[in-house]
Order: sequence, then structure tokens, then C-alpha cells
Amino acid sequence: MRVFMTGVTGFLGGRLARRVAEAGHEVRGLVREARRWRQKPENAEAIVGDVTDAAAVRDAASGCDAVVHAAALVKMWAADRRRFDRVNVQGFTHVSEAARAANARLVYVSSFIALGPTDGAVFDETTPRATMELHNDYERTKWVADQMARHLATRGFPIVRLYPGVIFGPGELTHGNHVVKLLLQQASGKLPGMLGSGDLRQCFAYVDDVVEGVLSALERAEAGSAYILGGENRTANELFAFFREASGVPEPRRKIPFALASAIGRWQRWRADWFGSDPELTDEVVRIYRHEWAYSSARAERELGYRITPFDEAMRRTVAWLRETGRL
Repeated sequence: MRVFMTGVTGFLGGRLARRVAEAGHEVRGLVREARRWRQKPENAEAIVGDVTDAAAVRDAASGCDAVVHAAALVKMWAADRRRFDRVNVQGFTHVSEAARAANARLVYVSSFIALGPTDGAVFDETTPRATMELHNDYERTKWVADQMARHLATRGFPIVRLYPGVIFGPGELTHGNHVVKLLLQQASGKLPGMLGSGDLRQCFAYVDDVVEGVLSALERAEAGSAYILGGENRTANELFAFFREASGVPEPRRKIPFALASAIGRWQRWRADWFGSDPELTDEVVRIYRHEWAYSSARAERELGYRITPFDEAMRRTVAWLRETGRL
């Protein structure tokens, strides 16, 4: 199968492109600069372009049997907030139109955040969103794109929707791998503290599990289907406890109340708006951490053969990689 892929220079997309190529498929990746695809599979084809350029995306997808759309603007803030709409919403439109023109099936790698917070419950793919409160531009635009994807599915378009959890593990230390970046901050003594009491659950997904899940969806999923590709629902307290067991790095001693963190984040966001430098925290992100984001991957396990690496084993593998690469 000839597969056109976006997001191949990112944390998940880079590992996914290699795995798709290893599975025997021809990979064509869209990159803004060819040199940025540092781990390009040997026989993969790099096409220079951007998801915001409809013509470039259409030309790149031409002749392909399937399209895997994993590109997204994954940030807490951008100097031009319209970038989120151009990349996450218009980019999805361009990719879906390109897939239609190529008569190719589309595998859309969305995000758990499009499904909304789960406070006190565990959601699956069919659970209606519990609140329409959208906390930042990333969540807002991923939700909009998800609504577009659902609409295409109801009209018979050959699309598969995937919702990874909070992805972590070995790989590029981009915004998409913020969990490992957080752990490294703690290891270096640069983490100010833990937000809130640390007892709210998140769905942590080991990157290699998600990669295998996307590949299975590409090869096996039925048109119109949707799957959560997650892992164990764990709290921040548990995250740092497992990290301590695997690495010897102690848990954060300080816990920052949400109200204080929100005030700090608001000031950092205002400063960023004025001076154009990325903030370390925003009040909008603090609002996200005030909620639980717990999900079940049971359908993917049942229908795709999705497997979840136990959290302690995933953490040990991550720490081993950090040590091997000299980061820890």
C-alpha cells in the first residue's frame, strides 16, 4: 500500500512513519523542510510542503491508497492564535479533500482532548462530550476538526478516527512528548512543583503502543470506525512515583495550588502576548489540569488487537532510553 503521511517530523509521526515502512508499505511524507525528517525510512519519499497549502497536499496525496494525517500544532500558546485554526482545522480540510481526490482512505490521528474531560468517569469512543467548555486554542481546534471528521463519516467517507491518550516514551522531545520533558525537568531540579494535589487521572499512552494501534487501524479498521488508543489511567502522583522507582529521582516536594498556578500562568501568557516569547505555563493549561481525562481503549483492544504496555514497564523503558541517550 502506498501511504501518504503528515506529521512525520513529530514525536508520534516520526516513529509511525518508520513502523509503516517496516510493515512493507511505501511511505510518502509531507515535510516543510527535507532536512527536518531526521529519521526518514530508507525508501521513504519526502515531499516538501505544508498542510496549510491545499495544492501541495493534494499533489502529495496523488496516487496514494491511504492517507495518515498526524500533523497538528501541539502547543499551549502561539503568538498568532490563528495558526491553530490554519494547521488543525484548515489542515484537516486540505488533507481530507486530498484523500477524496486520490480516492484514498483517511486515518485521522486526533487526540483525547477532542473528547473532553471525564471528571469522575471513564469515557469511550461513544461517550458524549460532558461539557462544551473549551480550555485553549489547541483543544478548541481539535474539537472542531473532530466534528468535521465525524460529519464526513456520517456521509460515507472512508475515514477512521483515532484518539491517542497522553503519549509518552522514547523519541523526539517535542511539545507532543511533554510528559518526558516534564520528567527531565524534575530530574534536573528545574520543575517548580506539581500542579494541584496530583490526584486527578490522565490516560497515559506509551508511544510504541499508539504506533502499533495506528498501523492496525491503517491495515484493518473499517471505514467510519473510531478508536481510543490509550493506556492506564494514572494520576500525576503515580506518574512521578513510577519515575522514582525506575530512575531514583524523587517526586516533586512542592504542590502548587491551582489558584496560584492560574495567576502565574495568566501573567506568563500576558507577557508572552506582549513580548512574543513562549510561556512555560498559561492559565488556560492550568484549566485543563483541573480536570480528569480518563478513557478506555477496550474497543481497540477487542477489534484491532491493541495492546497496552503496563505503566511500570513503559516507564522503565523510557528511563532506559533516557540513560542510553545521555539525557538522564
